[in-house]
Amino acid sequence: MDRATLGTGAVRALAAVRLINGCLGLLAPGFLVRRTSADPDATSPYYAFRMFGVRTIVLGVDLLALTGEQGQRARTEAVVIHGADTAAALVGALRGEVPRRVGVMTVAISAVNTALAVAARRWAPR
Repeated sequence: MDRATLGTGAVRALAAVRLINGCLGLLAPGFLVRRTSADPDATSPYYAFRMFGVRTIVLGVDLLALTGEQGQRARTEAVVIHGADTAAALVGALRGEVPRRVGVMTVAISAVNTALAVAARRWAPR
């Protein structure tokens, strides 16, 4: 498999992750809260999940729809966004701000998303 195929696959996989998580955040925040919160019955995170759900859906659509220079910019932004998400997840896990299982899971998921973003940026056709 050549790099362009890997890059295209990374773009599609990252877009799918964004669209699924964005829709869950927007439409089913309780599902995400039960998997990421020390208090699975908390409703206070719903607003944040909905707000970031909208952002995540738009970013996922951008990865699929934008081409040329705009598509390259969307892939560059993906590296920054997912890198920052990974750093935030790591800091939260190290500080004990989330249960250990949640911290490990969020760091791992964020790191995979960052790796997909880097692969998409480097290898997807322009």
